[in-house]
Amino acid sequence: MTLAGDDCLSADQPNFSCPEGEFPASLLIVDDDRDMLSMLERIVRKKCRCEVKVAPSGEAAWQLLADWQPDLVLTDIKMPGLDGLALLQKIREQYPAIAVIMMSGYGTVESAIAALKNGAYDFIQKPFDNEHLLHTLQRCLEHLCLLEKNRRLQSRLVDQDAFPGFTAASTKINGLSARNKRPMVTVNCPALPEHILESELFGYAKGAFSGATHDKKGLFLEANGSTLLLDEIGDLPPTLQTKLLRVLQEKEIMPLGQTKSLAVDVRVLASTNQDLEEKMRQGLFREDLFYRLNVVTITMPPLRKRSEDVPALAQHFLATFAREYDREGLAFATDAIPALVKRHWKGNVRELQNVIKRAVLLADARTISAGQMEEPETENCSSRPSNENLHALPYNLAKQRLVEDFSAAYLADALQQNSGNVTAAAQASGMNRQAFQKLMQRFGLTSEKFR
Repeated sequence: MTLAGDDCLSADQPNFSCPEGEFPASLLIVDDDRDMLSMLERIVRKKCRCEVKVAPSGEAAWQLLADWQPDLVLTDIKMPGLDGLALLQKIREQYPAIAVIMMSGYGTVESAIAALKNGAYDFIQKPFDNEHLLHTLQRCLEHLCLLEKNRRLQSRLVDQDAFPGFTAASTKINGLSARNKRPMVTVNCPALPEHILESELFGYAKGAFSGATHDKKGLFLEANGSTLLLDEIGDLPPTLQTKLLRVLQEKEIMPLGQTKSLAVDVRVLASTNQDLEEKMRQGLFREDLFYRLNVVTITMPPLRKRSEDVPALAQHFLATFAREYDREGLAFATDAIPALVKRHWKGNVRELQNVIKRAVLLADARTISAGQMEEPETENCSSRPSNENLHALPYNLAKQRLVEDFSAAYLADALQQNSGNVTAAAQASGMNRQAFQKLMQRFGLTSEKFR
């Protein structure tokens, strides 16, 4: 399934409509000049695959709206009786989901500002170029397509307590496994020292080592009948690579301190952002383990290549962080989701997650606009965090904002000083590479931005 806004409009072909079954567009044109009204109707009907109706006055338009609510109203401002600005106000009060584009032959800066301030999508001054008019309509319909997709997503969210499994709309992301009824177990390989990682994976018996005061069931047993994800397997130490190979071959594990093997039925997934073939050439990764794991290779598409998942993920993160930080009732403004969809997301899903988290923490109103989620300039990352508006926040939120701003700026400065070399930046910061990389992921930083 593709995002409705991606397919409904084309920049070089003015014809516009949403895909069949997705969002059937409809348009009402209002103008007291009969010749202008006829010309507009002819132009739009020729170029649009959508329902079009016309009204010769504001009063006629308002009567028509009582029985038929279009997606978009294109109206003149200067009309006798109920003029365009008054019609706009009535539409915003009674039918806020309808988008309105204003036009006027007496266009002034003041009338344009008044129209936009009162909620108009855009303002067009007569005489206008036909192509400009069609492209303005095109952008508005694209915006409405995205809003409709967003509304459907929010409706689905109301019907379920939480997202099960993957949060996505893309056909590339799904949960069709026969093991999907049981939870997947995940382990971050570089996050734990070798001896701890071994005991976490395979478990141990009481007395196996100093401090082992009780039996511990390892992650392989936790994942029995389900799936174990070994994240960043390229960082798995060589000795554990050997033990993992045996588990995959024999389908059994030997907990530390035990002499009896235990059979396990586990599907093993391994993920990495490293070049394992290059690591094999360097002798850092076992070839037999690679070929044992490499039964089916799945290339996870980056978020920028599945933008249809952005609305679902954004809504999920908004709901999650609103609950976590006691900011219930927050919602996205109408311009927020389209702006998020258009971003490149070099930091992938984690970058989106951090953008939403920061917006929730800093929100000073009930809605989060696109401007509140703008990408920060890299050049300013090394500057000290601003104390502006901190006192307007609760103490805990203000403290968290200050700490997070400092941390993000510190990491960015270290990366900038070391030209994006993560290892060198970590050493300069007195941290190990894995810890530094984990913080980078948390704050949506990528080394490519600093090279």
